[in-house]
Amino acid sequence: MASLDIITALSLKEIIKTRLEAELVEVEDISGGCGQAFECIIVSKLFEGKKTIQRHRQVNSELKDIISRVHAFSQKSFTPTEWVKNAKGTMDAL
Repeated sequence: MASLDIITALSLKEIIKTRLEAELVEVEDISGGCGQAFECIIVSKLFEGKKTIQRHRQVNSELKDIISRVHAFSQKSFTPTEWVKNAKGTMDAL
């Protein structure tokens, strides 16, 4: 992604899916469409056995080139089992 490319919810979703081998990704642009603030739900088997802080660090590490270009990035990360058992399955989980 070139440094001048605008980050969209769709482009961020695809990047997360690829880099984190995510089974499910939901991304909401909460900046009114200008690509500066995002809320994300990420479901990946890569989170198995990791505490929340470890998951967040993993996501931040994988997305550091993107996160450095936005004003706000919030995430909720789940294993597939956690998602099925506990999450509502929508952005309401945020």
